[in-house]
Amino acid sequence: MAATINLSLSPLLSTTQTQSNRTSTTTDLIKSCKNLNEIKQLHAHFTKQGFNQDPGFLGKLIVKCSELGSYNSMEYAQIAFDSFCSSNEEGYDNTYKFNSLIKGYSLAGLFYDAVLIYVRMVVECVEPDGYTFPLILSACAKDGRFSTGIQVMGLALKWGFGDDVFVLNSVIHLYGECGEVDKARKVFDKMSERNLVSWTSLICGYAKSVKAEEAVALFFKMIEEGVMPNYVTMVCVISACAELGDLGLAERVCGYIGKAGLKVNSVMVNALVDMYMKCGSMDKAKRLFEECVDRNLVLYNTVLSNYVRNGMVREALEVLGEMLSCGGPRPDRVTLLSSISASTEMADVFLGKQCHAYVLRNGLENWDSIGNAIIDMYMKCGSQEWACRVFDQMSNKTVVSWNSLIAGFLRNGDLKAACRTFNEMPESDLVSWNTMIGGLVQQSMFEDAIHLFRVMQNEGIKADRVTMVSVASACGYLGANDLAKWIYNYIEKYEICLDMQLSTALVDMFARCGDPASAMEVFNKMKERDVSAWTAAIGAMAMEGNGKRAVKLFYEMLQEGVEPDQVVFVAVLTACSHGGLVGEGMEIFTSMKETHGISPQIVHYGCIVDMFGRAGLLKEALNIIKNMPMKPNDAVWGAFLAACKMHKNEEIATYVVDMISESSPDKTGIHVLLSNIYALGGKWTDVAKVRMSMKERGIKKNPGSSSIEVNGNIHEFTSGDEFHPEHTHICLMLDEMNCRVREAGHVPDLTNVLLDVDEQEKDFLLNRHSEKIAMAYGLISTSQGHPIRIVKNLRMCSDCHSFAKFVSKVYHRHIVVRDNNRFHFFQGGLCSCGDYW
Repeated sequence: MAATINLSLSPLLSTTQTQSNRTSTTTDLIKSCKNLNEIKQLHAHFTKQGFNQDPGFLGKLIVKCSELGSYNSMEYAQIAFDSFCSSNEEGYDNTYKFNSLIKGYSLAGLFYDAVLIYVRMVVECVEPDGYTFPLILSACAKDGRFSTGIQVMGLALKWGFGDDVFVLNSVIHLYGECGEVDKARKVFDKMSERNLVSWTSLICGYAKSVKAEEAVALFFKMIEEGVMPNYVTMVCVISACAELGDLGLAERVCGYIGKAGLKVNSVMVNALVDMYMKCGSMDKAKRLFEECVDRNLVLYNTVLSNYVRNGMVREALEVLGEMLSCGGPRPDRVTLLSSISASTEMADVFLGKQCHAYVLRNGLENWDSIGNAIIDMYMKCGSQEWACRVFDQMSNKTVVSWNSLIAGFLRNGDLKAACRTFNEMPESDLVSWNTMIGGLVQQSMFEDAIHLFRVMQNEGIKADRVTMVSVASACGYLGANDLAKWIYNYIEKYEICLDMQLSTALVDMFARCGDPASAMEVFNKMKERDVSAWTAAIGAMAMEGNGKRAVKLFYEMLQEGVEPDQVVFVAVLTACSHGGLVGEGMEIFTSMKETHGISPQIVHYGCIVDMFGRAGLLKEALNIIKNMPMKPNDAVWGAFLAACKMHKNEEIATYVVDMISESSPDKTGIHVLLSNIYALGGKWTDVAKVRMSMKERGIKKNPGSSSIEVNGNIHEFTSGDEFHPEHTHICLMLDEMNCRVREAGHVPDLTNVLLDVDEQEKDFLLNRHSEKIAMAYGLISTSQGHPIRIVKNLRMCSDCHSFAKFVSKVYHRHIVVRDNNRFHFFQGGLCSCGDYW
């Protein structure tokens, strides 16, 4: 039942009562009203007594309704205000009433209505004062109405409030809330007088604009000028420290809480807990949390979200359990988002279903963010059917919902469902395209990724940094250098942010496309380089065969203070292997454990085996294999057998056959190498046994293939290929090439034909290797002087290597071949590998 108030107004109705006494009584009665119902009762009583048109009473009624700041109270205030305006008598403060209404609408979150009242004020020629502009500027800031705020600011200057500290503080607040913090700083710097609000507004603006360093620096400058912070200042600067993750700096800032005589309230506790957790001081955060008597929902959500963000999901679940079992605050959608994320991290579908059930019981399923999180959870837990069911039941499927479903399909390898969903989207955004392109790259469908990127361009969608990282990766794997140059020009043309990740992707792209000069050009332009960037540059030199430069880069990286990781050691050891730098390689390998505390993994041992094997030190390589702290895998045995084949050492290869069969019984490459080694020794019976064993086990040899990019199109050839539209012209060119290179001194190495056939047949088969067909097509399809770039899926044989050297000399062409091991740059009859590969 609504409360009632004493409405005995006989003194007020007395004819002898003075105007002053009547005003005092009215003020007291209105002030005593605690809710809108009491205000309505009082208003009704005054109306009955004939005082409903009293401007003084109506003005106070408007102010009181505005102070309540609710939708209903403002609706009632508006009615009273309109009544006041219709009966306004000269001498009453119209500006005060307008200000009250603007303030009330702002308190109620009805910012648009606040702006409309201000417009009405201007139209009715009511003169604003020093309170009007701060109120309306604050409303514009909270509602993000930047352009409206700028117009208000112009009027403030026109009315002569250009030096008013309160107005200027509101302008700083407007700029800060709308992301124009640099303009806020200009206003701040020009102020002749500043107060605490001035400093706090700018500090908060910096913090909101993710300029944490500037926020903290300004805080200390404020202290230097003798201005002590308040609660708002401290919360903002503590949030900035959290963003920086600098615990030492954060504790310096927190020292001013006591110096300013501030007591830690619930808002500040929340900021402190968030700061300590983001700075990695979990113990201090936990202690603050446990010492807090008034743990509200915001604090619980802060702890939960930070635990999940740091991968401490079990701790998060403990807090959630305490929240549910100890009479804590009722979880809201923010709580559920953290809980669902925790179940996703743990891949715990049972916990995820519990969260889903809570969502349904409490009517939270209509929140888009909740539905999207549940879809993501089910997808990552492998429950694709449940994810689809949740998606189908969503009443409001946003673009994010569709993107979550597509990302889940791609993560689970269901490319068909991802493509179908992408095509069914009623509306897609950049994230949708990036997700699909990235998914195709992850599925090694590089040509499809490039095609989809081109479709995206035709749709008029501008790519961003994320798009170009995926596209650069796809281009690198294809080895399409013309496309690589176009991608780089596209990035420069559209001024896409070349951050560390994208720059590193470009270095790797150019390196894989056989353009180490461009790769190093991008690398040298990088302002910041992490270990991944250095790895890409070292890898570029390794692919080129420039081992000495790669080793030099490695030591430059160490001098720069960049800590090496396992991946960069693989890159530099590979460079040593390809460059024949055995001494340097062993020195770097030894330093892994002794200097950098990194235990070598099997991939590092594989590099050392490869390095010794290429150098002909087969016994040393075998000794490394025998003394490894782990069992050798197929990659290690593959490197060793490749070295045996290269150096025609059938004896050692035969010696390790039993060990290889035990550790890598079903690896195609191992059996093919064994077969090739036997073939080199003319042991066709052993060759037949290996091939029969492969057939019985269902092991198939990958056919050799080579691709070449011509005019933006990629043409792929297999050994003996007869299906290309230009087949006739290719055969004529092959015949011409064979004649000319033999005249120049090339002698076919028939040992590369590992079949038991006569020499004439061997010569024919040798002339139809895929890289030779690709070279022939390159010669007939490109102009003189244009480089010929070929990508081969297997290791280049010695005959094709010699053949390419002669072709580069006879036809005066620069030929680049990327096999599955490295790059070969042929020019003038020489190769960059120095015949060491």
